[in-house]
Amino acid sequence: MSGIPNPLVEPADLAAELDRPDPPTLLDVRWRLAGPSGRADHAAGHLPGAVFVDLDADLCGPPGPAGRHPLPDPVRLQAALRAAGVRAGHPVVVYDGGDGLAAARAWWTLRWAGHRPVRVLSGGWSAWLAAGLPTSTDQPTPTPGDVAVRPGALPVLDAAQAAGLAAGSGPRPGESGGGDPERAGVLLDVRAAARYRGETEPIDPVAGHVPGAVNLPLTDLVGADGRYPDAADLRRRFAGAGVTDARPVGAYCGSGVTAAQAVLALHLAGRPDAALYVGSWSNWVADPARPVATGDGT
Repeated sequence: MSGIPNPLVEPADLAAELDRPDPPTLLDVRWRLAGPSGRADHAAGHLPGAVFVDLDADLCGPPGPAGRHPLPDPVRLQAALRAAGVRAGHPVVVYDGGDGLAAARAWWTLRWAGHRPVRVLSGGWSAWLAAGLPTSTDQPTPTPGDVAVRPGALPVLDAAQAAGLAAGSGPRPGESGGGDPERAGVLLDVRAAARYRGETEPIDPVAGHVPGAVNLPLTDLVGADGRYPDAADLRRRFAGAGVTDARPVGAYCGSGVTAAQAVLALHLAGRPDAALYVGSWSNWVADPARPVATGDGT
């Protein structure tokens, strides 16, 4: 973890920061996979000064062949972040209801967009309430920010790169040619085991997994309360799935939200080079020519 900024902040520490001059910008990204938007939750109560940002509408592109939560258009993302008061170089803290999913994807999106000082509130809204910290129903009117979105600050995988990483011999993130067989990669499928095996698929039209991907359900990495084990424990858990310091690693899920939390866990474990297959399974199965594996084997 040396030299890697801590992407998490505890409620009590954040509360102390909010009492200082020029506190962090707070983004409330509460979200539900099947809706409705978290905007009503925000209106009912939020961290003082927090601005609501919609994960689906503001931080992702429209659903389609690229996936259910594809990369956002940089121009639209920049406009949304500036409207929320995000300033160049100024700290941002994102939070969700408590499971950490939406907050991790928001953290990843801002980091991918080139904004480095961003953290996730550990335990989210639930932890803030449990700590007895102040809340508000006032709707803030932030001064427009000046953040500049510069895409590509975190590595991403497209379908071909994900397949190559899973096969251990294809292009790594940022490469167009063949990979180095001495550095065979690991592609983590962090969905539930039954979805990986192809026994059930509640959302997408095809069940199964990317051939060669290794199943490591997110529930083996992160608690339901959005809390993470310590770095050494995370490294042991990732090592059990074949992740070592020498092997390139990427992650996918159904649509790139859950996998963003796995990428955050990899950062905590000392792997800031971990790549996100943003389109994930919803992009993979959009092309019927792509192969699908089932069962426990990769």
